[in-house]
Amino acid sequence: YCAERLRRTTMNGMRGEPPSWLELQATKTKKPMIVTVKLMDNRSVNLPVDSASTSREICQALSNKIKLKDTFGFSLYVALYEKVWALGSGREHVMDAISQCEQEVKRRGGQEQHAPWRLFFRKEIFTPWHDCKEDKFSTDLIYQQIIHGLKFGEYQSEKEDDLAQLAAKHLYVQHGSDSSPEHVKETVQDCINNSLLEAKSEAKWVQMVSTAHAQVMKAETVDYAREKWPMFFSRFFEVVKLSGPALPKNKFIVAINWTGITFLDEREKRLLELSFPEVTGVNTIREGKASGQAVNLLTLKGDFTLSGTAAGDMAELITMFLSGLMERSQYAVTLKEASQDDPALLSFKKGVLIIIIKDDEFPLQRGWIKGQNDSTKKTGAVPADDILILPTLSKPTNEVMSLLNLSPNQRKNIIQANQKETGTMERLAPFTLKEFSLEYFRQLTKDVNRQVISRNAAPEKLWANSREPIRQPLLKKLVGNPELSHKACVLVLNVCVPILKYMGDYPTKQMQSPLELTDQIFGPATKHEVLRDEIYCQIMKQMTINNNRFSIEQGWQLMWLCCGLFPPTQSLLKHTQRFLESRRREPLASDCLQRLQSSLRLEPRKLPPHQVEVDAIQQNSTQIFHKIHFPNDTEEIFEVATSTRIRDLIQNISKQLKLASADGFSIFVKTHDKVLSLNDTDYFFDSLRQITDWSKKAKRIKDGGPVNVPYLVFFMRKLWFNVVPGRDSEADLIFHFPQEVPKYLRGYHVCTKEEMVNIAALLFRIKVNNDKTQFVQIPKLLKELVPLDQLKAMSENEWKKTIVASFNKQAGMTVEEAMVAFLKAVFRWPTFGCAFFEVKQTSEQNFPDIVRIAISKQGLTIIHPKTKDVLANHPFNRIANWCSGSTYFHMTIGSLVKGSKFLCETSLGYKMDDLITSYVNMYLRERKATLNKSEGPSQLAVGSRLTE
Repeated sequence: YCAERLRRTTMNGMRGEPPSWLELQATKTKKPMIVTVKLMDNRSVNLPVDSASTSREICQALSNKIKLKDTFGFSLYVALYEKVWALGSGREHVMDAISQCEQEVKRRGGQEQHAPWRLFFRKEIFTPWHDCKEDKFSTDLIYQQIIHGLKFGEYQSEKEDDLAQLAAKHLYVQHGSDSSPEHVKETVQDCINNSLLEAKSEAKWVQMVSTAHAQVMKAETVDYAREKWPMFFSRFFEVVKLSGPALPKNKFIVAINWTGITFLDEREKRLLELSFPEVTGVNTIREGKASGQAVNLLTLKGDFTLSGTAAGDMAELITMFLSGLMERSQYAVTLKEASQDDPALLSFKKGVLIIIIKDDEFPLQRGWIKGQNDSTKKTGAVPADDILILPTLSKPTNEVMSLLNLSPNQRKNIIQANQKETGTMERLAPFTLKEFSLEYFRQLTKDVNRQVISRNAAPEKLWANSREPIRQPLLKKLVGNPELSHKACVLVLNVCVPILKYMGDYPTKQMQSPLELTDQIFGPATKHEVLRDEIYCQIMKQMTINNNRFSIEQGWQLMWLCCGLFPPTQSLLKHTQRFLESRRREPLASDCLQRLQSSLRLEPRKLPPHQVEVDAIQQNSTQIFHKIHFPNDTEEIFEVATSTRIRDLIQNISKQLKLASADGFSIFVKTHDKVLSLNDTDYFFDSLRQITDWSKKAKRIKDGGPVNVPYLVFFMRKLWFNVVPGRDSEADLIFHFPQEVPKYLRGYHVCTKEEMVNIAALLFRIKVNNDKTQFVQIPKLLKELVPLDQLKAMSENEWKKTIVASFNKQAGMTVEEAMVAFLKAVFRWPTFGCAFFEVKQTSEQNFPDIVRIAISKQGLTIIHPKTKDVLANHPFNRIANWCSGSTYFHMTIGSLVKGSKFLCETSLGYKMDDLITSYVNMYLRERKATLNKSEGPSQLAVGSRLTE
């Protein structure tokens, strides 16, 4: 048993995946496995397979079983869930595909033995000389595939008439000349895609098919599909262009079908089309790596070297099509001039089209063919050595004939001219730092060991790509400074390796997240300005003379991030700009230039990129969107750029929400233990980094090990000045109401029983609108209607009775009107818009230990937490100094010399500190705007923020 398995493995090559569950079960019984392959005519065929079975063997066994003669282009397909992929009819191991399906099912949480994989036998590609009459079984299978594909939207046509014609042919195949309404309706259901049936009624399609049927067959349908949709019957190969004429992309897909060869990008945009007569040769080249092969494709539009995992299969298919076409071709071009006196011999000029006449008058094996000169229409014998047979079944186009008649140099000139015209050629040679390096880079150090080991190696270029980390800075200003030198060397080495790792140019055993690497790359430069040019130089160095496309793309991501953080110095600036300008075809080049220009006008960022920025560029997205939450439990997405400051975002949000004014609003970040207000002048992403890094550090110390810090960004009112309910309805509904209700329900305000009943009725209306059937719920909802400390002021029934009476008086009021009415009621109290803090005080013996501090536009008020009596009022111009820490808040009342200190313990000192500072700054701005410069804001003493 094992010997037979070894023989089969030796014959078909090694596998790429571990054994499937199916194989493990078969090994226990030592019997062949049976797989079911579904045909396009709904038949299913069971076939025995083993671990070494290839798609070619299964296709052959299946063809024999169903008596298929014309087997070319039929392939095995595997499907799992919504994904379908071709295994082809070559050396692919079928059990590898099944194993992959089982692994995917396991990844999704399922069990391998229940993997719902399916195998299909379908037509993948036509030969250029396909003939439907050759094999009726083949035609029938392809026909059923086309009908199935039409129904499920696999084959699409821009013209509805074309689909109606195909459906009419299907009607004829199924029912002959009988076009009864039932049969037509059945045909429409068989052939027309559901989305098309929804767009245009079934009755309309029935009418179209009936009309077409009056004019109309399996072979015709197959031929139609072959002519109409060659791209749907193609074999696809992913390749990387190693050399050849310039194209918009170097990594693309080669599609081969009966019409020719097409180069497509990932969005199926055509980069180049080649008919078979334009292909002059194809051969495979072994690459140095064991896994790789390359194809040298010689064409009239230039010679391409293409590398790919299936390069050998691609060359084999092209060769087979070319040789098959040449055997069947009737067209040739003359290679030289021949003037003949003998009438049996044909005279012709060089580059003339000859029509080959295959009547066996002159045997080709003796070196002659019979041909007709397409120009003179004369017929005669032509020496086989004097002509080149063209691989085509149709008359070659004038373009092909023109290219054939040009010399290689002339063709090259035309190709280059065409590239310039279509923009596929670099307008500028890629700029390098070679010129800059002569003046600003350090001298290249000679490594004797390296020279001995690689005597024939090209000399190292400091300005070009290298896979070895540099041990010293590139810039001589960093090496030559004794104070900087050692520190710079350490920092540069710490930056160089992460750049190589991010770009994939350095092997690493332990995977690091992209954010970890960008922190290591950009973190030192945000702290030390002297390192910024070095970072730019190292990124550009790694992108110069770099043939690894993945590495280049990763390098562009780093360049994009770098240009948004800080600009280079003036000496490097023009070289960086030229580097970017000479690579404008690269998707990120223009955006990098734009970000570079912006960074010249702005302050540099203080911190490395945030996770959101790194995630965005990793997805090749230069637009970044962030979710912003509002107090009324809604949220919206806003675009934020690398250079967006908090004040910009506040303005954008206010504008989008149509608020009357942005004054007093702020951005807050909520982490697991804090809600922090962001400074208006800071960059948005710097602020996020600062807060999440601080929380991460605190949590790491507490929990141990690295952590992720989830956070939410809120937009709320922070300063309550110029707030009059009813003036700005949007602000009232989105911010003022949801922010004020919790303070009211916590019992922070002093109010009468009548006011509480009126407000409770308003809050009840906001919850239930005008639904009076909800009155029974009032006792259960009291905590959401009445202040916490007043719940026992009346019994539940009394509360219900008074609330219902007040509710009925407010008849006809909408929910929005009730919200504004609540705000108008609270607005009359002196504590409206206050922020409240419960603190433990140790300064005033006459005050209770726990006091409530209210901060508002009037200043700071100390309140008795139980009686709600005002114990002290301190306007901002009486607060001389304040400071906060993680466990305290201190302030000095009066003057710094003779003032009294008020000390309290609280974990919210940072909030109190920030709020007082913000109100004081607001008054300073107002005074500055209204007072003459001579007067100045001398009355106000701005406190020092001594934060830990």
